[in-house]
Amino acid sequence: VQLQASGGGLVQAGGSLRLSCAASGRPFSRYNMGWFRQAPGKERELVAVISSSGVSTYYADSVKGRFTISRDNAENTVYLQMNSLKPEDTSVYYCASANARSTWPPTGGRSYDYWGQGTLVTVSS
Repeated sequence: VQLQASGGGLVQAGGSLRLSCAASGRPFSRYNMGWFRQAPGKERELVAVISSSGVSTYYADSVKGRFTISRDNAENTVYLQMNSLKPEDTSVYYCASANARSTWPPTGGRSYDYWGQGTLVTVSS
């Protein structure tokens, strides 16, 4: 299984970015997908999760109302639309594919089988 994240970059506070994660290697539409982030010196944290069908979503309180997770099962891709970005959103963002046994919502890292390589998002003040 391969997960290829892209879309990171440098943006000013208040700006927007859209991250993409292209998946291959197993039936994409069967698995919940998540976005995590990790800032320097901090622990990895969950950002958002989307169910296999795309019907259900879950967000960390810190991004609720600003970020939107979505997926296109025909294109085997999950997205993270990030609006009203803040300097504290600066992190490396990782997409991950949850294991089939995970309960909803899969908020812990141990619920995920596969991880992408990460894409850096830097928000300047």
